[in-house]
Amino acid sequence: VLERIDARVMTAENDAATALRGRLDRFLRTVERRALRMAQLAVGDLDDALELVQDSMLGFIRSYAAKPEAEWPPLYWRVLDSRIQDHHRRQSVRRRWRVFLRVDSDSEESGDALAEIADPVAAGPLDHSAGGEAAKAIDAALRALPDRQRQAFLLRVWEGFDVAATAGVMGCSEGSVKTHLFRAMDALKKRLEDHR
Repeated sequence: VLERIDARVMTAENDAATALRGRLDRFLRTVERRALRMAQLAVGDLDDALELVQDSMLGFIRSYAAKPEAEWPPLYWRVLDSRIQDHHRRQSVRRRWRVFLRVDSDSEESGDALAEIADPVAAGPLDHSAGGEAAKAIDAALRALPDRQRQAFLLRVWEGFDVAATAGVMGCSEGSVKTHLFRAMDALKKRLEDHR
């Protein structure tokens, strides 16, 4: 009798785990392309963006898979935001060390340290496939925004989060979200006047 009960419990647990995996898979599939685009706009490099999205998905699953499904979207975007901010911090430290080490180096291989730093505004593969002047202008305008303004714009306008959810993802007050969004909209409006 106990073996039957144990088998039923294990079957129920396996069914629940399979159902959870299915829901997680569907959720992550719905956000993966937007997350990749948001990460690429933030870091400028497709490979780095892919790595950030994969890392954020794994971190999300590890930390928040047991949370109710309705809470997943803001939690996922918060995890991605944390990964992007960590990436920016690491890149800043790396750039400082590269410049410092090359300035002190007298070797001919050192070259111009500033010329070797990746240009975050440079066109990537998605730029070439997007096509059209307007698409390129929008992409450039989004890349030109400061990180927090771009993030507020993408979360509010692209993801459709309300002010409170956006503030939770960004880790700031609702007033800050409104300010960042207003400034982003104003900057985008000015930069995209010719493409109306």
